[in-house]
Amino acid sequence: MPASIMHGVAASLHDDLVFLDEAPHALSHASRPTWRVLIVDDDADVHSTTTFALAGLEVQERPLEFLHAYSANAARAVLAREADIAVILLDVVMEQADAGLHLVRHIRETLGMLDVRIILRTGQPGYTPEMEAIRDLDINDYRTKSELTRTKLYTTVAAAVRCYQQLHALGVGRAGLERIVHAGTELMRLHGARDVARSILQQAAALLGQDAAGVLCTREAAALRVLGGAGDALHLEGQLLDAHLDARLVGAAARALAERRPEFGPTCLALYFPGKSGRDFAAAIPLVRPVSEGNQRLLHVFASVVAVGLDNVELVGRLNRAAFFDPLTGLPNRTQLVEELDKAMATPGNHDATLTLVDLDHFAETNDALGHQFGDQLLVTVAQRLQRELDPLLTVARIGGDIFAVLGAGALNTPAAIHALFAAPLSIDGQDVQVSATLGLVRLVEHDGSGADALKDADIALKRAKSQQRGGHFYFSRSMGVEIRERVRLMHALRSGVARGELFLAYQPQVDLSTHRPFGAEALLRWRLEDGTMIPPDRFIPIAEYSGLIVEIGGWVLREACAELMRLRAAGYRDFTMSVNVSQAQFRHPHFVDVLRAALADSGAPAEFIELEITESMAMEEPQLLAEMLAEVKRTGVSIAIDDFGTGFSSLSHLQRLKVDRLKIDRAFVTEITGSARGSSIAEMVIQLGRNLGLSVIAEGVEDERQAQILHALGCPLAQGYLFARPLSPQALLEWLGSQRPEHPA
Repeated sequence: MPASIMHGVAASLHDDLVFLDEAPHALSHASRPTWRVLIVDDDADVHSTTTFALAGLEVQERPLEFLHAYSANAARAVLAREADIAVILLDVVMEQADAGLHLVRHIRETLGMLDVRIILRTGQPGYTPEMEAIRDLDINDYRTKSELTRTKLYTTVAAAVRCYQQLHALGVGRAGLERIVHAGTELMRLHGARDVARSILQQAAALLGQDAAGVLCTREAAALRVLGGAGDALHLEGQLLDAHLDARLVGAAARALAERRPEFGPTCLALYFPGKSGRDFAAAIPLVRPVSEGNQRLLHVFASVVAVGLDNVELVGRLNRAAFFDPLTGLPNRTQLVEELDKAMATPGNHDATLTLVDLDHFAETNDALGHQFGDQLLVTVAQRLQRELDPLLTVARIGGDIFAVLGAGALNTPAAIHALFAAPLSIDGQDVQVSATLGLVRLVEHDGSGADALKDADIALKRAKSQQRGGHFYFSRSMGVEIRERVRLMHALRSGVARGELFLAYQPQVDLSTHRPFGAEALLRWRLEDGTMIPPDRFIPIAEYSGLIVEIGGWVLREACAELMRLRAAGYRDFTMSVNVSQAQFRHPHFVDVLRAALADSGAPAEFIELEITESMAMEEPQLLAEMLAEVKRTGVSIAIDDFGTGFSSLSHLQRLKVDRLKIDRAFVTEITGSARGSSIAEMVIQLGRNLGLSVIAEGVEDERQAQILHALGCPLAQGYLFARPLSPQALLEWLGSQRPEHPA
């Protein structure tokens, strides 16, 4: 059985649309009148599946007749020559993303076809036409193709046909019908439930020729909740409707909702509005006179239009809640908070407001230990406490994860007030949980940007607070903003600089202290801007590490250093060693060893003359894991040095397990070697440690002869620094090497 048939059979069991490869045989309806349905879609399968799903179905004993157009332009041609089209099933996206909406405008405004019912369909769930377009163009329904099962498709089309029939038959009531259309359009302009309810009652009263009165309500548990009122019932808004308030209204509304139909009594009218979102509505209206048969028909049409309008308003409300409120806590979300910030900064006299970000400490650990359900309950409980205990003039929001925000007057929105909320434990499922929070604050008076910028600044302050002390707080300052923006600017410049080839390597020679003869060099990364400005490594390398660029840059450094080693070997320096610094992010990258092997293979550089330098702090983090990684690296044949040795707290056992080859004495201790006993003693300890462990030792940052003499006397065999040479370009390095050995290299 073909896959399409199998899909169709399975789908039909769930009452879904059946997708077949062939269109069903056309049915002849020449013998009796039909309801004409125009299908406008650029997908031929949609035409076949729609006609298949609706084949043989009738509305009020009249079959459906289908017309087809495969583009908006083709539909214009069909509409120009065909009449009495009851329903148009219209795709939104065809020749262009809004081709369907342009066609609607042509139908309504150019052709003046006001009776035909237009149902928009889209196969792209992520695409939603602007609500303004739906309102202004009198679009009668909007559905995704996936939600239109066979039953739902028939129900939607049948309702549209009946509405068309009524509109068409009531030509004499054009004024009433125009009022109905206006009512539907007006509903779409409103958002609040109360305003929508009042408008429905007013429009119904206009159709009846009487003053607005009555209630619009929905069922809430076992009672009826009044959404809006008019006339003498205006005071009932927001209340539960019961017999003690108005027995007539209660009875009429309850019967309409229970029986799912309107009720026309001599003194009271009840209209029923079915809702697709799970809520039905009823309007109970006291009458000054019985409703005529003609007005009953108008009210039936009115109810159909209003039902669609109510659904759309409900949809807008849900979309609004999803867009601006956190679904877990019900608090305003980041988007809503930014709007509130913009309003606060635009309001004169509101510059004393403060924005506080509240970050729950160790929330991730709580989630891991107790589960995400417990974590969600914790967030809800925190939200409730913030709302309950803080001043009601303050706005509380949840902007994501475990971060809340508090916005309002600085006198009320203080670190002390917020920290005090976490002094008492929270009760979660009957158990007490002690929670602390770290705060980042920004005073809006110190900020002249947008709400989004203020939120960023508060986040900067929060990060600073977390880096200093958990459970503390930090206020944003203008200097911090300048610093951060400079770092961001530098990061963008670095990305561009990498692409433009502004990075280059300089090489600082390394010498034997006994002979002062060079044996190797350290490759040092440098950055020169197009205007010649040099950016210090201590400025751009941390940014490269933070942004992840260091992985790409580090790979290039490895390849370039290997290539330079081969150029030196070609010049006769065949025992020369090249040292290359490796950052933590680069070293821990899963493809680092592959990058290293590729650099060695592509350049032809012998691995035994390549040395990788890692920092002591890196070596002491997760030593077991690092030992495994270093073992894999050393299998390539390269050697390993620990840079900046002496600045950390290295364990001898860890050091032995890592099986490194060389220790580098940090320049800070070399600088102190002539000025303090401490500097000399640390250098001596490193040298002795290297001797005991069988490791080579090199001192960096040697700048004068006295330092070199002391290091040599202490037993340090190797050194590098300005005393011997500054970092050199490749050509300058060759010249310097030549000057150190007048005879031709072997």
